[in-house]
Amino acid sequence: MSNHIEYRALVAEESKRGFTQQVRILSTASLPENDLLVRVHYSSLNYKDALSASGNRAVTKNYPFTPGIDAAGIIVKSGTDKFKEGDEVIVTSYDLGMNTPGGFGEYISVPAEWTLHLPGNLTLKESMMIGTSGLTAAIGIEKIMAGGIEPESGKILVTGATGAVGSFAVALLARLNYDVVAATGKTDREEFLIKAGASEVIHRDRVSDVGGSPLLSSSWAGAIDTVGGSMLDAVIRQTAHNGVVACCGNVLGGELNTSIYPFILRGVSLMGIDSGIALMQDRLRLWNKLAGPWKPEPEILAHVCTEKGLDDMKPEIEKMLQGGQSGKILVNLRD
Repeated sequence: MSNHIEYRALVAEESKRGFTQQVRILSTASLPENDLLVRVHYSSLNYKDALSASGNRAVTKNYPFTPGIDAAGIIVKSGTDKFKEGDEVIVTSYDLGMNTPGGFGEYISVPAEWTLHLPGNLTLKESMMIGTSGLTAAIGIEKIMAGGIEPESGKILVTGATGAVGSFAVALLARLNYDVVAATGKTDREEFLIKAGASEVIHRDRVSDVGGSPLLSSSWAGAIDTVGGSMLDAVIRQTAHNGVVACCGNVLGGELNTSIYPFILRGVSLMGIDSGIALMQDRLRLWNKLAGPWKPEPEILAHVCTEKGLDDMKPEIEKMLQGGQSGKILVNLRD
């Protein structure tokens, strides 16, 4: 692109000490040629970003690289009639922050097909307080609702409840009047989860340490599982008749060993969540909900999110990789 601009970006790079992250000055000349050049105002930290930043080549093939699967900002150059300069836009997932330089840089260059206009009643900052983690939670909740699970149906379990997806799922379910049980291993975060909207906080062992019986007492009408592995198996075996379990995580592993009985004797449904390849029509519908009737109260968004700058990201990435993160990190690239 002509009239190249210098900008700040968090760059993951390989050295003799392994992978490190440094804030560098880059040029938009290094960005790929695409329909849109966007000045990023806000991003957010996701687990996939932490993997990319630490050299996980299953996520990012080539380094040096700028992670960040989320970005919200203003178009400064457009090569399509769908968008014009000055439009406020959101870009989440697709290949952004994986092999296309991402939202941890002040500029991104992306195809129009990855981009949506910022919905009304939502600021750029609020959109990244929601981000991919909020969109992921919303997809799961929509699937639970589509399965006929209403607030009066019974409790909804959220596992990994202090994480970015989990904490937003707690807040969003509470916003929709569901009775939320939050499961976590961080016993010191009970107050955080209650304030986010949980009616009950339990230790994760109460979910997972239940023995090997193929069917267990029904404890919840539905669940959002962000953990996977043996936890997901235990969740399924404790889900009530015609319940719905939506899953999106693999912290405990990518394999699921479970019994057929919850499915054929209780009619439990297991639904997958993948916001990375969600159809644009589904993204638009959900973002309009998140900007409208599903929008959490500002104080809840502020409670769940912690705002950081690019210079603050290294310890936050390490904390996320170590499982120590609570809530989500909003990345401010505006100032």
